Amino acid sequence: MTGIRIDKWLWAARFFKTRELASKACDMSRITSNHQTAKPSREVRVGDMLHIKNEAGEFEIEVLALSQQRGSAAIAQTLYRETETSKELRRKAAEERKLLGPLDFSAPSKRPTKRDRRLIHSFRGDY
Repeated sequence: MTGIRIDKWLWAARFFKTRELASKACDMSRITSNHQTAKPSREVRVGDMLHIKNEAGEFEIEVLALSQQRGSAAIAQTLYRETETSKELRRKAAEERKLLGPLDFSAPSKRPTKRDRRLIHSFRGDY
């Protein structure tokens, strides 16, 4: 096997839960192969450099092996090697999120009073 569709490979390497999500990421230009945006049907070959953006972060990887079927996480990690700069950037991003702490967006305990509503409207510039 010399090449495989990029959406299949991303699914097999466990970057996305479904092949459809991998395909959508390609369509939204979140996947680049050798510094070119990749369509879902683009072929991946051993030695290609991929830049992947997903909910887990941004990855810059080198393809080491090809697989058409999804296996365990241990097997999936043998399909690629992440660059040192990518690891460092993801580590820094994780530290920044940790420093921010949990964001609390809880709803107010009661409805705003008439005075509160006036302040809200004046703040928004509605009046």
